[in-house]
Amino acid sequence: MSGSRSARPKQASSTDSATRIRRIVNNPPNPAQPPSVARLFIAFALIGVSSFGGGLIAYLRDVVVDREHWLDEDEFLGALEIGQTLPGLNSTNVAVIVGRKLKGAPGAAAASLGLILPGALILIVLGLLYARFHGNPDVTAALAGVAAAAVGLLLQVTLKIGGRQFLRPKDLLFIIPTFLMVGVFHVSLVATLFLLAPIAIWMNRPRPSKDGDTSQTAPKSAP
Repeated sequence: MSGSRSARPKQASSTDSATRIRRIVNNPPNPAQPPSVARLFIAFALIGVSSFGGGLIAYLRDVVVDREHWLDEDEFLGALEIGQTLPGLNSTNVAVIVGRKLKGAPGAAAASLGLILPGALILIVLGLLYARFHGNPDVTAALAGVAAAAVGLLLQVTLKIGGRQFLRPKDLLFIIPTFLMVGVFHVSLVATLFLLAPIAIWMNRPRPSKDGDTSQTAPKSAP
């Protein structure tokens, strides 16, 4: 009995990117109260109207994982990883993945439309105002302040969502080269993905456990 209990944390700690991606794609969620399509639309519309720039991903996580408990942490990270490798905005991709997982195609449409529509309307209004007042020095100063705040939001999102990855040596093998290639040497993101993705997939491939199972699905901890 004691041996089996001590083995569980070790098995759970071996959950990696490949396992999270399999779970987010293949396993249906099990929230206490599955949301309706209308509730999905309203929740994502509130996210879209009250979050800005890089902070959007962090707000998505707070709502989906912490507040509504629609997904767990690993499932959300799996959705984020998939969304980052697809064309388009990461936040919109994540909304589509989460919505589809919860309510199928109608959920994907509701989540993505709810997330995009408020920001699109606000952007149209701000664009019209900027076209009229862009020469105003006060407007220029305000935009400079917004840009500085956006950098802070991106840093906060990086530390909140990716904090665990900074502590794992295997993840640092990809974080550091990606930063150097894209941020320092200005290698295109597509080329970086083609170079590093096969290595990452190979290093995170499912490995057979002692009983011969290759799924590496970590058991959920008991409440």
